[in-house]
Amino acid sequence: MIPLIILSCLLWVAAFLALPKRIIIAPALSYCALLVVSFARLNGYTIVPLGTPMTISWLCITLVMTLILIVQNPAMRQQSRGVGYMTLGSLAGMAVGLMAFTFSASLNALYAIMLGATVVGTFLGLFLFSNTPDGSEIRLPSHRFFRYLLAKGFPVVITTAQLGIAAVILIALLNSF
Repeated sequence: MIPLIILSCLLWVAAFLALPKRIIIAPALSYCALLVVSFARLNGYTIVPLGTPMTISWLCITLVMTLILIVQNPAMRQQSRGVGYMTLGSLAGMAVGLMAFTFSASLNALYAIMLGATVVGTFLGLFLFSNTPDGSEIRLPSHRFFRYLLAKGFPVVITTAQLGIAAVILIALLNSF
């Protein structure tokens, strides 16, 4: 059990470290971390019980995102400006989304709130970056803002949301005791 949890944590750290420079592998590393933590058991019970539909859904999302990143323009793929802002924004959004446990008990609502907050955090991270001197060319009235958000923000959201899914399940289980 402990080795699987440690391996999962290391994979998530690697995924978040890969976002700025190797964004193409970050969603896959995050999915592997989610999958590894779903195999960890305590007293015969899965610590983070992922259902087969959720596992397959996130696999498909990860594969589609990886394919989109592969077919991107190489110049766009190598860009990493603002990814740190989006990553911090998405993590902050995920943390805010996890606070939904204070007013909802529905697991589906908790997933949706966490995912929505992660998306909003990523958007705000890019918005903050676009108001710095380095990001001035993608400031919001520009069409570049949304293209950059789609190209770099979606992998950030998917990488962070997979961590959030595990956190939602873990918090829900801890609240049920």
